[in-house]
Amino acid sequence: MARVLVWFRKDLRIHDNECLHRAIEFAKDVIPFYCIDESDFQTSTFGFPKTNSYRAQFLLESLSDLRQSLKERGADLIVRQGKTAAIIKELVEDFKIDWIYTTKEIHEEEIQVQKGVEAIEGVNLKYFHQSTLFHLNDLPFHYKELPKVFTDFRKLVEKKSKPREEFPEPDQIPYLLDSGYSSQIPSLSDLNLENKEIDERAAIKAKGGESVALKRLEDYIYSSNSLIHYKESRNGLIGTNYSSKLSLWLWNGCISPRRIYWEVKRFEKKVKKNQSTYWLVFELIWRDFFKFTSLKHGNKIFFLGGIKGEKQVSIEDNDESFLNWANGTTGVPFIDANMRELNSTGFMSNRGRQNVASFLVNDLKLDWRRGAEYFESMLIDYDVASNYGNWMYVAGVGNDPRDRYFNVISQAKRYDPKGEYVKLWIPELREFESNFVHHPWTANDLFNTDSSYPKPVVEPEYWKKYY
Repeated sequence: MARVLVWFRKDLRIHDNECLHRAIEFAKDVIPFYCIDESDFQTSTFGFPKTNSYRAQFLLESLSDLRQSLKERGADLIVRQGKTAAIIKELVEDFKIDWIYTTKEIHEEEIQVQKGVEAIEGVNLKYFHQSTLFHLNDLPFHYKELPKVFTDFRKLVEKKSKPREEFPEPDQIPYLLDSGYSSQIPSLSDLNLENKEIDERAAIKAKGGESVALKRLEDYIYSSNSLIHYKESRNGLIGTNYSSKLSLWLWNGCISPRRIYWEVKRFEKKVKKNQSTYWLVFELIWRDFFKFTSLKHGNKIFFLGGIKGEKQVSIEDNDESFLNWANGTTGVPFIDANMRELNSTGFMSNRGRQNVASFLVNDLKLDWRRGAEYFESMLIDYDVASNYGNWMYVAGVGNDPRDRYFNVISQAKRYDPKGEYVKLWIPELREFESNFVHHPWTANDLFNTDSSYPKPVVEPEYWKKYY
């Protein structure tokens, strides 16, 4: 019987984990392992730390939770920092490992790590695809023939594919190492990061980990009954339950997309089926579409011209404009409120993300990739495919042929009609009435007496009809 190293990556769970399940089926000894790879903590092209404190803390919490689950089943989790391939090579030699089982990643940096592991002599490597709702092999077409438009993709998979059943949780894991070989999960300071408290105004203050993810799923669907109203509430800005927030755990695999799907199906059977229950699944299909788009197009998703190969027009290289955007000091309240929320919590609503992206691309005329990299640094739920897919979409270099311009003033008045969200994150505007709070510079008397909030860095003509 073989000895298998289960190399955890973005699959930090024991439920619906084919990699772990197959290893237990096949091996005499199973050794769970995770590497905090140094490449994840380098500086990005535009000079941002690739992983900031909020997401790093969430990762460490997720590892701690996974370790506890493994211990309850007779195993442990070896955690190391450094270069993954070098560390795995040592483990292979120390424990005479026969096989490495792991989840296959699809992006360049992760692929480079995989290649390093593939080069290790004397060990077999087996990959599993388990990050999407629909399995890669179950698509009704080869991924290289992926439709260009989401609606075409959705209709095909809804008609001709079906999510697979979940893999069961293991009761026991065969493990050969004693507790003396266990390793300390590092702290933020070990990663040269500052411990940052999430602001009390956060829409959700959540911890990482599978157990927390599954409780959130239960609370959102059943305890709060929020799923029933998801389609109507999903564009909210304040509060825990306007959306599921499950993206916080999906990015590192603390929860399986199939678990969410099948839980929704159970809810539809037991309680109610409506547009909202469908819409949560609809969002999971969007997530799949971005994953398969990334797989099909590779590094094109990181190019200025995106997968279309068409350059974003009228790009300005303006550091001051970018810093105003990043710091939430543009003088445009809806943009600033969203960016302040991001900087203070590591999270932003979907509606907010679309608006701040459009503002950077279409109003400030800045390179969309700079915004995408800032999101990579700051967001807890940063996911390569979804992040770059959405930014390309807004920049007009992605899949969708439509114009994705968002009129910030119109959007603000539609989704924050009383200015409650803006006033929550920009206290210096609390004295403004709702009809002025989204464009305070037009309230001349009040605005001119309060210099603590800046004038707008831009004021397009097409905003003015919404004043």
